[in-house]
Amino acid sequence: MSPIEKGFAMNRYSSLLFASLGLALFASLSPCQPISASDPVQPGTVQSNDNNAPTPSESKRILGIIPNYRTSPSLQNYEPLTAGQKFKIASEDAFDRGTVALAAIFGGEGQLTNANRSFGQGAAGFGRYFGASYGDFVIGDYMTEAVFPTLLHQDPRYFRRGTGSRWSRLGYAMGQIFWTHRDSGGTEFNYSEVIGNSAAVAISTSYYANKRTASDAVSGLGTQLGVDMAANVLKEFWPDLQRVFARKHRQ
Repeated sequence: MSPIEKGFAMNRYSSLLFASLGLALFASLSPCQPISASDPVQPGTVQSNDNNAPTPSESKRILGIIPNYRTSPSLQNYEPLTAGQKFKIASEDAFDRGTVALAAIFGGEGQLTNANRSFGQGAAGFGRYFGASYGDFVIGDYMTEAVFPTLLHQDPRYFRRGTGSRWSRLGYAMGQIFWTHRDSGGTEFNYSEVIGNSAAVAISTSYYANKRTASDAVSGLGTQLGVDMAANVLKEFWPDLQRVFARKHRQ
């Protein structure tokens, strides 16, 4: 994803995402929630599973709309992905109905704020905004989840921590933007995320006529890294929020 045409709108989206998540976590989760005393599993290690309990199935959408195909509940029994599996994850994210819906939302917001005057207004203008926004998502997904992870032998998945204090888990989730798991084991700088989004921003300048300066590109890259960081936070705490929603529904 690399929506450089709407830096203000996307920055506002990131702020709202962080704020809503923070409110949900610190206002809804019980302060007496038990926390594991054991050290959390980090990339490069394998978590033991004494009772051989099956890994819980992962929800494929967060809040019913945000695609969640590249999240792994843990690193137990870790095996690297093949190139085909990386492209499959990118395709699932890129062509999910939630991605289409998000592109429509961002396209509509871009049109309302007249982010790219060359796109125009009306139905035709919205079609251009929607197409550009959806192109951002598709190109970004393939660059950061398939192309560069394959070339650089990095794992594009987000590995959930799931244990420890909320603040430690928050820092862990944000940190995975800058470090990632190598296919061969261990961790290293997340070149796939940074270079992949940089490439996506560069490609997007071909269809954003009003946003082609270097400052626009830098702003777009920073915005996208922030949005992806917020998405990681959601992925980390989504099971907790699901339990809260389920408990409230039962009550």
